[in-house]
Amino acid sequence: MEKLSVRTRVAVVVCAALLLAATATVYVLRARHGGSAPGGVAPSGSGAPRDGAGAGPGEPYAGGAPAWAGDGRLQVLSNGVLSTVTARDPSGPRTVTTWRCDRAYAARGTVACLRPVDALRRTRLVVLGRDLRERRSVPLTGFPNRLQVSGSGRMVAWTLFVDGHSYAADGFSTGAGILDTRTGAVVTSLERFAITLGGRRYQAPDVNVWGVTFARDDTTFYATMSTGGRRHLVEGDLTARTLRAVREGIECPSLSPDGTRLAFKSAVNGDPARGWRLSVLDLATGRVTASAESRSVDDQAVWLDGRTLAYGLQRPDGVNDVWTVPADGTGHPRVLVPQASSPALDRP
Repeated sequence: MEKLSVRTRVAVVVCAALLLAATATVYVLRARHGGSAPGGVAPSGSGAPRDGAGAGPGEPYAGGAPAWAGDGRLQVLSNGVLSTVTARDPSGPRTVTTWRCDRAYAARGTVACLRPVDALRRTRLVVLGRDLRERRSVPLTGFPNRLQVSGSGRMVAWTLFVDGHSYAADGFSTGAGILDTRTGAVVTSLERFAITLGGRRYQAPDVNVWGVTFARDDTTFYATMSTGGRRHLVEGDLTARTLRAVREGIECPSLSPDGTRLAFKSAVNGDPARGWRLSVLDLATGRVTASAESRSVDDQAVWLDGRTLAYGLQRPDGVNDVWTVPADGTGHPRVLVPQASSPALDRP
């Protein structure tokens, strides 16, 4: 191979440097003006998801309030900080508080927040009023994972990872409990409830319960139970202290406002390692409707009304966004609140 002369090599280096400088200039100018950076990557700090621009799937809410908005405020976590935004303009300015949470939820003026105390699995459940003043605190052990408040604002349910940190593999252990904010009564472990599986009383040391959702009576609830390598939807009775297995393959249920359907995630082909599909179960007919969200959703979805689900999704760079999708399988996912997680709609 013929060697290049010194003059030729210098010329090549200079040309390469000029090309890199020109590319960098274009990148900076486009980022300053809100355009896409080369390769379709959103400019840093823009808040736009990588696949969230333009019409069609990923299109943010714009041009009017969502049909479900009403007079409520949408509560989210912004980089772990409790924040709210008006439901009529979800992508608009946020009110940021001083409360830091790993998971949060709100309903009827009851705000719940799971806060790690230290790196040794100590966690605190903090219950706030709408004025964000602390009303109650419950010490817990484990890493925050799921949190929900009943529609009345009375009951608060949490799930913590005691061992492990993911539902995608076996070997994890959870701790799920319930607080009655009216009486102060605390159920420290739902795993201790009397279990009926396959029509028979069931006991096993590997029982784990997570992802609680409440019915209107604040006594009936649904959750996920795992045992013997299988995962079941269970119906619970808080007064009777019972759990009854209803159906297999349903995780992190969320009951619709009218109490007739459950949004849930189900493992793809029964294998959690392959991700989860967001779907809806009709409790009366047993019919399952897959949502239009084809990506893996490892979250407990929230009903914004009887037709719309909200949930968190993490981008490849680790940033979370809150998305919505119709519950009936139509439409397509849309970004609701960029750079946020743990959504909840708190109505007056």
